Amino acid sequence: MIFGHISHADDILSCVPESLKIAIKHLQVTDFDQLPTGSYELQGKDIYVQVIDMGTKDPQIAKPEIHHSYIDVQFLVKGQEKIGVARDSGNNIIQEDLLEERDILFYEGLENEFYIMMTPGNFAIFFPEDVHRPGCKAGEKSFIRKVIVKVKVNLVK
Repeated sequence: MIFGHISHADDILSCVPESLKIAIKHLQVTDFDQLPTGSYELQGKDIYVQVIDMGTKDPQIAKPEIHHSYIDVQFLVKGQEKIGVARDSGNNIIQEDLLEERDILFYEGLENEFYIMMTPGNFAIFFPEDVHRPGCKAGEKSFIRKVIVKVKVNLVK
């Protein structure tokens, strides 16, 4: 996992593969307040963007998830969100496996979980071994706008 603020993203650009640079630079130059919710392609299905408006929820309701085919670059535009994070230990109980259909697997719980606080401008990069529980409330439930840039795993290997 990589965590940072978009105002300091240039600090890591020399350390990440070209596909992640494309994702981060897109976050730097795009006004996401002006875009409608939905998905659009940056580089076909290899790198695409999801703009999401949603309400945060109690951590017990939010499901921990992983992806095998895509890396998530999650960016918060509005609101506050906590995201639970842990390295996949292999001990988590699978609740729903949708890896074939939608590249997502949900766990019932998450061993060794800690939380990161997302405020506007923060981004987090989740690799396939990073279980994450997005959309958790930070204090009170609230409305958030977030962007997820999905980057094909094979572009970084």
